[in-house]
Amino acid sequence: MVVKRALVESRPYLVLSLIAAVSYYFVSDAPLPFYVLTAWKGFGVAFLALYALRRHKSIDALLITAVMAFGALGDVLIEFALTWGAMAFIAGHIIAIILYARNRRVRTSFSQKLFAILLVPGTVFLSWAMVLTPGEAEPIAFYALFLGIMAAMAWTSRFPRYRVGFGALLFVMSDLLIFSRFGPLEDSVVPDYLIWPTYYFGQFLICTGVIQTLRKAKMTSRA
Repeated sequence: MVVKRALVESRPYLVLSLIAAVSYYFVSDAPLPFYVLTAWKGFGVAFLALYALRRHKSIDALLITAVMAFGALGDVLIEFALTWGAMAFIAGHIIAIILYARNRRVRTSFSQKLFAILLVPGTVFLSWAMVLTPGEAEPIAFYALFLGIMAAMAWTSRFPRYRVGFGALLFVMSDLLIFSRFGPLEDSVVPDYLIWPTYYFGQFLICTGVIQTLRKAKMTSRA
């Protein structure tokens, strides 16, 4: 109880984010007004943006705040049009790429570099190959280019690989599940069950991993 109370008192926006995201998963198919569900969906990552903004004061913290803010905007806009949502997410990916470029890992093994290099064309190819709807494959592949670069940069950044890097991979997985609706999993319920958990948990890991790294670095510099 003490740990739970400390979490609520020191990280209220993180708690609100979890509550909003988990509850949305269970009510997303409920007979509620469209605008209520759409706003509810956006709250999960929007609260992550507020968490990042409040937990650290730095350029990098502002960048991850902007990444989460555009993510929340994309969550809302995608309910109106896939293209609108994609534009918001591309903006977020570009900001994330800048953040990770500012925080390069000093040493990266050959296998990790190779994985990051292959991640970009792999993400683009899988996204393109999954889409069987005429005229949709090319724009989705264009979006996937930014997605793949973002994930590759996250994987080779100084932020914890098994939090921020893995979170970025979950983001990729979530988008691939979305694209699968245009092809192999068009009639499957699998995307319906997995898209939101992989996306939100990915964003959660990215945001908390970046902020905790920044906070630890600040505490170390003070020591």
